[in-house]
Amino acid sequence: MNGDGREGGRRDDEVRGARRIPGPRGAVDDLDLETAERPVLPPPGSAAPEGAVPEQGVPEGEAGDAEEAVPEVGAADEAEDAVHEPCEPYAPDEPDQPEEPDEAGPAFEPVTPHAVTADASAPSLSHRVLKALLGAWALSACSAEETAAVEDHLTGCAPCADEALRLRDAVGLLHTDGSLDLDPTLRTRVLDGCLGRRPARVPIPEWATAYDAETARLDALLRDIGDSDWHAPVRLQWFEDERAVTRRTTVAGVIGHLMAVDGLLSAALGLDDPLAGTGALGGMRTGTGARVGTEAPGGGAEVPLSPTRRTETYWAATYPPATRAVREPWRALTHDLIRTAALAGPNAAERSVSYGEFALPLQDALLDRAFECWVHGTDIAEAVDYPYRPPSAAHLHRMIDLAARMLPAALAGRRRAGLAGPARELVAPGEPGRSVHLEVEGHGGGDWYIALDSPAAVGSRDRAVAQVALDGVEFCRLVAGHISPVEAAAGQEGDREAIRDVLFASASLSRL
Repeated sequence: MNGDGREGGRRDDEVRGARRIPGPRGAVDDLDLETAERPVLPPPGSAAPEGAVPEQGVPEGEAGDAEEAVPEVGAADEAEDAVHEPCEPYAPDEPDQPEEPDEAGPAFEPVTPHAVTADASAPSLSHRVLKALLGAWALSACSAEETAAVEDHLTGCAPCADEALRLRDAVGLLHTDGSLDLDPTLRTRVLDGCLGRRPARVPIPEWATAYDAETARLDALLRDIGDSDWHAPVRLQWFEDERAVTRRTTVAGVIGHLMAVDGLLSAALGLDDPLAGTGALGGMRTGTGARVGTEAPGGGAEVPLSPTRRTETYWAATYPPATRAVREPWRALTHDLIRTAALAGPNAAERSVSYGEFALPLQDALLDRAFECWVHGTDIAEAVDYPYRPPSAAHLHRMIDLAARMLPAALAGRRRAGLAGPARELVAPGEPGRSVHLEVEGHGGGDWYIALDSPAAVGSRDRAVAQVALDGVEFCRLVAGHISPVEAAAGQEGDREAIRDVLFASASLSRL
């Protein structure tokens, strides 16, 4: 090997066909066209200097062959003289006078850095470079010159245009400004679209759709959280005896509470009580003849367990505390309730479901359970920092309507306990009596007239003695015991005592 890098009379980098590893290439943004040194071009007719770049438009293979060409014998001296012959420098500030074109062709014109493209603002970039810039272009991270070059390239290159569309759509997935939770109405719209194409042989009753939607939303939340989140502390809150009461449990404990109370509906539909599998009832049948889901007091009469008693029984029986394993039995129970209600026929809506101290028709009981799923789903979401929206407007309106229909009975119960003002005008059942106009605004809102003096009276617009205005979600939080009656009312007008009785009666509907 010679000292000048030659081996066998030829340099290593002159081996024909050898692939060279390119050096580091600067980014296009690094080009400074204003300060770049302009090339010095020889006058027309002079020989090209050694190492000159081939003219643009000549294929690389031909240019390479030209470099590899061996000069003829005897022409080396002439070539050397041509290389070292001085040439006049090119002065861009003092352009030469244009010469008359000869008959062989037009006169030679100097080549500027951007003379190869029609658009002077777009740099001349290869296909490979433009394809590599598509990602930055989709993120709007290209310079103005690069953007013009890419967009000009996309008009004539179909593969790059398809890739650019895919990248631009993918950029939308990178934005996290919106909520990660799905639209509450999305499931309903998808089901409606599917059922429009193929109607269900046994459709879900309209009065069970709210429970179906809220249990599905809560199940989606539970599917997303991790194992450790099931032990996250959750604070349950409700009102008792004019004061707020709280109870601490875990996410798994909340699901166990929902499952225990759902067992009340199981009895009405002829299903097994979910507490039987946990050993919480202390046996399937006792000597007193108590069935699953009931207790036998001293008199031996069979009465359903109250929601609070059933929850306390479940929590006491689950030691160590429940984990995410509680999700599957709760989910299976909700599916069984919906399926059985759909197969039970049109008269199933009026079946009575006993809560111990009161009873509700099955259609209202399922709506009550939907309300509980939403309220406790919000409790869980706050504990694990998960986005959770209110129900759809139609379902929320039904929940508010159920609470409004329960308010006259709650007022009568508070009056018997000495917690509400006395009745002023007793009327016959079914007759209009003194009323409070409950105006619920916003999501799922409407107008309700609450009878004050008797649960058998009918609320009347003409007999309204007061008006109270609340937001729909705020009213539901009041009914759930999450805010105090003093904080709930946004607008009040009329009889202050009547307004106070209605607000506190709304909070008294809450329970564990």
